[in-house]
Amino acid sequence: MTPIADQNEIAVLRVLDEVVRHPSAQAIIEPIASRVEAQLNSDPTPMLAWEPISLDTYSDKLPNFIRSSWIFVLRANSASGAERHPNSYQRVMSYRGGGDLQIRVDNEWRSHLLRSHPHASLESRWASIPPNTWHQGVVLGYHWVVVSFHTVSDRELIEERLDPTDPNRTCQRRYLH
Repeated sequence: MTPIADQNEIAVLRVLDEVVRHPSAQAIIEPIASRVEAQLNSDPTPMLAWEPISLDTYSDKLPNFIRSSWIFVLRANSASGAERHPNSYQRVMSYRGGGDLQIRVDNEWRSHLLRSHPHASLESRWASIPPNTWHQGVVLGYHWVVVSFHTVSDRELIEERLDPTDPNRTCQRRYLH
């Protein structure tokens, strides 16, 4: 586990943590998480499913550089596969369950074991992923539900993965069309 060393980033994560944990946000996030998990359960093929969360969920307490929020559910006993977001800084909170959010730093995969226990340290529940940084979720046991924040809007967010036919190329897609 690599600690989050930057004090400014820790301050951002504290704000995000507070808004996600607020009861009014929880009342909106819970049904979305359940719906996305049901979607993943209905199709055994994908490794993850997602849905955007309206920024209104968090009232006016979000930092102004946060442009979208998401629920992602990663399939139990699987790896999501390496991806990166060339146009967004991502912050991820373990919302339900837990897993290993692996982040590639200096050509080396580093584990970030995240869990959802409310009394766990901030660094045990959150990870920060700069733009263009490869990352993947590895999940054992049960589906892992995460809340994610990005610095681009839901329609602008680009996911990039290696091309399965040519490892020297990447393929891009948007989560929303």
